[in-house]
Amino acid sequence: MESVFLGLLIIAVGSFCQSSCYVPINKIKKWSWESYWLVQGIFAWLVFPFLGAMLAVNEGGSLCQIFAAEGVWKTVIYGVLWGVGGLTFGLSMRYLGVALGQSIALGTCSGLGTLLPAILAGDDLFHGEGLILLIGVCITLAGIAVLGYAGSLRAQNMTEEERKAAVKDFALTKGLLVALLAGVMSACFALGLDAGQAVTANAKALGANDMFASLPATLLVTLGGFLTNAVYCLFQNKKNGTFSDYKNVSGGEAVNNILFCALAGVLWYCQFFGLAMGKSFFAEGSVMLAFSWCILMSLNVIFSNVWGILLKEWKGVSSKTVFVLLLGLAILIFSLVFPTLMQN
Repeated sequence: MESVFLGLLIIAVGSFCQSSCYVPINKIKKWSWESYWLVQGIFAWLVFPFLGAMLAVNEGGSLCQIFAAEGVWKTVIYGVLWGVGGLTFGLSMRYLGVALGQSIALGTCSGLGTLLPAILAGDDLFHGEGLILLIGVCITLAGIAVLGYAGSLRAQNMTEEERKAAVKDFALTKGLLVALLAGVMSACFALGLDAGQAVTANAKALGANDMFASLPATLLVTLGGFLTNAVYCLFQNKKNGTFSDYKNVSGGEAVNNILFCALAGVLWYCQFFGLAMGKSFFAEGSVMLAFSWCILMSLNVIFSNVWGILLKEWKGVSSKTVFVLLLGLAILIFSLVFPTLMQN
C-alpha cells in the first residue's frame, strides 16, 4: 500500500509540473504562437526526453543498443499521430482556456489511452480486474464531464467582454471540436508507450533501473510528435511571415523567450518522467499499472483547473458553477484511489 501511494505521489508531482507548463509561455515576448510552440517543443520533445532516456543507459552502453528491439518505428509513428493531438491541444486552451480546454482534451485522452491498450491486448473488461479498470475510467470520465458542465455554465454566465478578458480568443464550438480531436489523437501517446514495450524490456535486460526503463520509449514517441509539430509550425512561419520572430527580437528578449520556452519544456516533460518513475512502484500486471495513464490524465485535469482558478478564469461565476466545479474535482480525486480500494 505504501509503495502505491508513493508511486501516486511521484506521478502527482510530475502532473503538477505539466499543468504549470503553460504559465511560463505568458512571459514570452513578441513571438507568434507557431514560433514559441516550436522552440518550446525542441526542449519538451527532444532535449529533455533525450536526457531522460540517457538515465536508462548503463556505463558502456548506448541508446542504440536499447533501440535494437522490435516496435521502434511503430512507436515513432504513434508519436507522429500523437503530435497532431499535441498541436491541437495547445489550440484547445487558446480557444477554451486552461481549465476547460485541458479538461475536455485530457478526458478523451485518458479514456481512450487507458482502454485501447487493454482492448488490443485482449483483456476482459467485464470481469475481475478488467471490470475494475473499466469502472475506474468511467468514474474519471464522469468527473471530467462534470467539469465540462461547469465550464459550460461559466460560458453562459459570462458576458462577451468577460470571456475575452479571461480567454482572449474564446470560441466555445470551435474549441470543443479542437479539444475532442486533441484528446483522440493524444491517446496515441499511450499506444506508443504500449508499442514500445519491447524497447522497455530491452532496456531492463541491459541493466536499466525500472524507474527509468520506459524513458527511451518515451523519447521515441516525443520524437514522432516533434516531427508533426515542427512541420506545422514551420509552415505557419512561412504562411504568416513570422520567420522574423527568431531574429527581430533584442538579445535580452531572445534570452528571455528561450529560457521560458525551456522552462515550459522541462515542466511539460516532467509528467512522463514522473509517470515512468511512479509506475515502477506498482505491481507488474496490476490494475494500478494499467490505470496509470488514466491517473496521470486525472491529475493533469485537477491541477489544470487549479491553475484555471489561480488565473481567474472562474472569476465572477455563480455559486452553482463553483459547486459543480468542486464536485467534478472531488470525483476525479476519488478516481485516483478507486482501483486500490477495490483490490483491498
